[in-house]
Amino acid sequence: MVVLTVRDGRDDLGTTVTSFMSVSLDPPLVVAGVATSSYLTEVLTRQPRWAATVLSASQRALAGRFASEGRPSARILLASTPHHRGEHSDALIPELGQFAIECETRQTIDAGDHTLFVAETLSTDYITQQQIPLIRVNRRYLEDN
Repeated sequence: MVVLTVRDGRDDLGTTVTSFMSVSLDPPLVVAGVATSSYLTEVLTRQPRWAATVLSASQRALAGRFASEGRPSARILLASTPHHRGEHSDALIPELGQFAIECETRQTIDAGDHTLFVAETLSTDYITQQQIPLIRVNRRYLEDN
């Protein structure tokens, strides 16, 4: 599971996304899929820089908070969780995940009811190999990953 965060003026927004992948090493590109009807898609079209954090298995509750309907600001969702602002994106980045990267959108693609944001990786915020990633398949979290 991936939490995508972006700063829009004075507000911090974020959501849990399940569609996220690497697409190129040179240049380093990733793709994140976000529901086209979401407010976050509107913000990401205005704010090209954002952060993506691959969550660890211990962050299941955090994934749920960022996936809930009518969720508050990302600042509130991360209030009790270690986090910091990204140097390049100014987005809030939860700590204790697998890794976090800061990105800049290079292209958007309409794909059914989602918009794909193709983004160049600006920096790797951190990488932790001691954590087990949080994986969700068929609407269930994998327990033995």
